[in-house]
Amino acid sequence: MADNTHLAQENVPTVVVDGVDIVYRVNGTGAGRGSATAALNRMMRRKQVEKAAGVRTVHAVKNVSFVAYRGEAIGLIGTNGSGKSTLLKAVAGLLPVENGRIYTDGQPSLLGVNAALMNDLTGERNVYLGGLAMGMSREQVKERYQEIVDFSGINEKGDFITLPMRTYSSGMAARLRFSIAAAKDHDVLLIDEALATGDRSFQKRSEERIRELRKHAGTVFLVSHSNKSIRDTCDRVLWLERGELRMDGPTEEVLEAYEAFTGSPDKAKPQPAKVALPS
Repeated sequence: MADNTHLAQENVPTVVVDGVDIVYRVNGTGAGRGSATAALNRMMRRKQVEKAAGVRTVHAVKNVSFVAYRGEAIGLIGTNGSGKSTLLKAVAGLLPVENGRIYTDGQPSLLGVNAALMNDLTGERNVYLGGLAMGMSREQVKERYQEIVDFSGINEKGDFITLPMRTYSSGMAARLRFSIAAAKDHDVLLIDEALATGDRSFQKRSEERIRELRKHAGTVFLVSHSNKSIRDTCDRVLWLERGELRMDGPTEEVLEAYEAFTGSPDKAKPQPAKVALPS
C-alpha cells in the first residue's frame, strides 16, 4: 500500500479544478471547411456555423471539481473513454476548458507513453534534449546522465542508448521517457500509463521514485489501467466515468467500488500498456 506519510497534511493546494467542462468538436461534412473565410465565420458565429457544417460535440469532461495537495499521489481510474487522459492534458495546460477554471501552483509536467520523441536522434541526445526542455542545465543533465540511463534499464541487453530512438521498442522508449522526467523534481507530475510498461523491477523503481517526488513536496497524478500500480503508488483515487467524477477518496475504498462496477479485481496485469476494460 502507498506510503501515507506525505506532506498533504500541510493542506497546501497545488491543483484546483473548479467546475470544469471539456468539449471536443469533430467536424462533419459541411462545405468550405478548408477556407480562411469559413474559419473566420466559425470564430464569429460558432454555434450557427457548427450546426450548418455538421460539427459534432463530444462532452469529454463534465463539471469536474477537486483540489490536490502538496505531497499527494493521486490515481485517475475509469473505463476506456471516461476522460482520464483528457483531464490530465487540461491540467497540463494542453487543452482548453469549455467552462470552469483550473489553477496550478507551479508548472505541471505531463508524461505520457504516446508523447512524441525525436526518433532520428540517439537515446543519448534525447536525454540531453529532454532534460534541457524540462529546465535543467546542461551540467545538471550531464551529472545525472548515467543515473537516467541506469534507471531506464535500456542498456541491460546492449548499448541501445547510442542508437537512434526509432530502433527502440515502445516499452524501451516509454521507460527512457519516464527516466528523463523522473530525474527532476516537479511541482506537479502527470503520468499517463507510464508504469504499465516494462518489467516488475522497473515498475518498482518507478513507484519508489514517485514516493521520492512526493517527499520533495511534489504532487503526482497517475492514469493507469493497472489497479496494482494504483494501489502501490497512490493514497487517493479519482474515479471518472463518462466524463463525470463518480468518486474521490482513499485508494482502497474507491478501487473496491470500481472493481465491483467493472466486475474484475484488476484487468491489467504488468505486461500490457493498454487494456480494454468492459464498458
